[in-house]
Amino acid sequence: MADANLAANAEDIAGREFLAFKLGKEEYGIDILKVQEIRGYEAVTRIASAPEFIKGVINLRGIIIPVVDMRIKFQLGEAVYDQFTVVIILNINGRVVGMVVDSVSDVTTLTQDQVKPPPEMGTAFSTEYIIGLGTIDERMLILVDIDRLMSSPDMGLNDQMAA
Repeated sequence: MADANLAANAEDIAGREFLAFKLGKEEYGIDILKVQEIRGYEAVTRIASAPEFIKGVINLRGIIIPVVDMRIKFQLGEAVYDQFTVVIILNINGRVVGMVVDSVSDVTTLTQDQVKPPPEMGTAFSTEYIIGLGTIDERMLILVDIDRLMSSPDMGLNDQMAA
C-alpha cells in the first residue's frame, strides 16, 4: 500500500515547480504556487508571549502578517540574519504568513523519476510534513507540504491568522 501511495504521490509531484531554500546545511523545496513573494529580511515587531520561533509581525502593504523563523522552529542552531536571509511570503489557504529562511536558490521542476519517498529517520521536519525527496544531480531537496506544516497545531498560527 505504501508503494502505491508513493507512486501516486510521485505522479502528483511530477511536473510541479518547487522553490528551493536552505536552512542550515539542508535544502528544502516548497510548491511555488504557495509563494506570494520573496523579500529581504527586515526587522519585525515582537508579539508578547508568542513562541520564540514566531519572530513577530510585519506590515505588508497594510496587512499584518506573522513571521515564522524556520531555523528556530526546527532547532537548527543559532539564527544568523545576513544579506542572504529572506522572508518567503506564503499564501496558505487564503492566509498570508512569512517564513524566514537562510537563503533561496532557484525554482525547479521535478520529473517522476526525481521524486523519492521521504526517509523514516529524524530530519528537521517531522516526516508527516515531507511529501518526498527531490533528487537533482548531486542535490537533494526535502519537499515540504507547506500547507500542512503552517496549519499544524504546533505552529500556533491558526488562532493568530484567524484574528
